[in-house]
Amino acid sequence: MYMDVDDVCAILGVSKAYAYNLMREYNKELKAKGYIVVAGKISTKFLAEKIYGMKVED
Repeated sequence: MYMDVDDVCAILGVSKAYAYNLMREYNKELKAKGYIVVAGKISTKFLAEKIYGMKVED
C-alpha cells in the first residue's frame, strides 16, 4: 500500500512541503536499495519503519 502527500501530512501533522521532502529522501533510500519508486508516493510499511511510534494496520 502506498501513501500520497496528503496522507503523510495528515499522519505526521506537517506541511506539504516538508512531507514532499521526507518522501523524496525516503524514496532515494529505497531506490539506492534497488527498489522501484513512484514519485509522489511512499510505501506505508517503509514510512512506518522510519517514523518512531507509527503502526501499520494490516
